[in-house]
Amino acid sequence: MNAGAPHRQLTLDLTTPPAEARADFLPAPANQDALRVLDHPHLWPGGRMLLIGPEGAGKSHMAAFWAAENGARRIGCAALRTDAADTLAVERGAVVVEDADHAGHAAGAEEALFHLWNLCGARECLLLLTARLVPRDWGLSLPDLQSRMDAMPQVRLGPPDEALLAAVLVKLFADRQLQVAAPLIDWLVLHMDRDLGLARRLVAAMDRAAMAQKTPPTRRLASDLLDKLTGRGASMDPDDQSRGTDDPS
Repeated sequence: MNAGAPHRQLTLDLTTPPAEARADFLPAPANQDALRVLDHPHLWPGGRMLLIGPEGAGKSHMAAFWAAENGARRIGCAALRTDAADTLAVERGAVVVEDADHAGHAAGAEEALFHLWNLCGARECLLLLTARLVPRDWGLSLPDLQSRMDAMPQVRLGPPDEALLAAVLVKLFADRQLQVAAPLIDWLVLHMDRDLGLARRLVAAMDRAAMAQKTPPTRRLASDLLDKLTGRGASMDPDDQSRGTDDPS
């Protein structure tokens, strides 16, 4: 390296892939109905089911272990193409299409989803779709697909309770190999909305900031980032002011 060359610090991404086995899933009242439905696909009308839930609610995790247990092929709706539907829908097989609410905004996805729907019916192939929104909000332009999506049986993931939010935060930190004290988890549960998508974004932001600062996650850091992510004023409680930035809890 040249003596006059500027020093550049590299931040390595040490994030481990999220654990997506059933054993890693966190059962809770918010997802018990969905779990019950997914565990009995033979009862699905026409062999089809639509799983609806907000960002971060666990749809992808559920789709992952359901696919593994049922030998299903998984594909994101944005990548779905008509010529791939024939390969996906095998006789008496299973298919998972994630983020089906993107169908109205991805080139060719509507036609491909409609073709896949028909093939799955003809071949007795199970079809599981995941989405954040109900079908009327997908922006579909094909009337035949819209009518089929509207009539598709649905199961929804409910809002998380405090226990589920706490468990999800612990898992998200563990996935990123971050050691956090229990009081910090308790503080987050009390001060943030019960929004699992926000939890995911917050943990990612805390991970990046902690690596950049070479310090463990603190309550002050969590408070600052929570304010930035939610666009609200300072949420720090009086105890935090006296603790300062070195409080690891």
